[in-house]
Amino acid sequence: MAQNFSRELELARTVAMEAAALVKSFKGRPLGVEHKAGGEPVSLADLESSALIVRRLAEAFPGDAILSEEVPDNRSRLEKSRVWMIDPIDGTRDFLRGDRGYVVMLGLCIEGRPTVGAVAQPTSGNVWIGALGTGAWKEYPDGKREPLRVSKIQDTKDIRLVSSKSHRTEYYERFRRALGITDELALGSVGLKVALVAEGSRDLYVYPGGQTKIWDSCGPEAILTAAGGTMTDSDGNAVCYTNLSLHNPRGLVASNGLVHPQALAAIAHLRAEISASQGPARG
Repeated sequence: MAQNFSRELELARTVAMEAAALVKSFKGRPLGVEHKAGGEPVSLADLESSALIVRRLAEAFPGDAILSEEVPDNRSRLEKSRVWMIDPIDGTRDFLRGDRGYVVMLGLCIEGRPTVGAVAQPTSGNVWIGALGTGAWKEYPDGKREPLRVSKIQDTKDIRLVSSKSHRTEYYERFRRALGITDELALGSVGLKVALVAEGSRDLYVYPGGQTKIWDSCGPEAILTAAGGTMTDSDGNAVCYTNLSLHNPRGLVASNGLVHPQALAAIAHLRAEISASQGPARG
């Protein structure tokens, strides 16, 4: 019998919306921006959003492990079967610029697989939610809900690509040419990009690099899977959420499922081309 995650789903939805409202309230207020060791910015809004989400989850599910981008990893996540993964502001650079490409998101991994997810956009008030075995929805500020279902696009030239805004390289141009893609939208937030694939307004998201972390992909993967889509790393393997490292070292590919094989083939072809152009490694 399939498990019922209605309580987890409703809490994820509610808490994501509360945190999104908190983040939105920072407009026009001092943000106290600092930079982490890797150069990533962090603001007071990130920290307060994280504190709110962690507190609410700990109160509701005291036995679960909680991993947040803004809290040191105590590795309790490696010992528990249920792990909440939080990105209190995904797309902080967009948030600081005043752009719209940022969200609040959280996901629940059970036995290493994303199971429940919520992605809330402060600027629009929209929230995307989903759980395995239950389905996925987009909820608007007026309370209206519509089911999420990935697109049925199969022809690669018709693919509507959504790609990284912060990590732009020549790679994306080469990838588009390889598949004949002419429609590309660049956004900051991983969660927002995957949500657009889940709702069917985009068909494919590709990020071949190793900069994303498991809190970037957990919630969005749960929603996308519940909407009928597919997420893997750039080799076509399942994204791993139980490694010691927090990174997704082999990148992310999220799609409607129908164009996934073609995307992976193009990535493999480009990887071989790039490797050949660089020549043999020298010791």
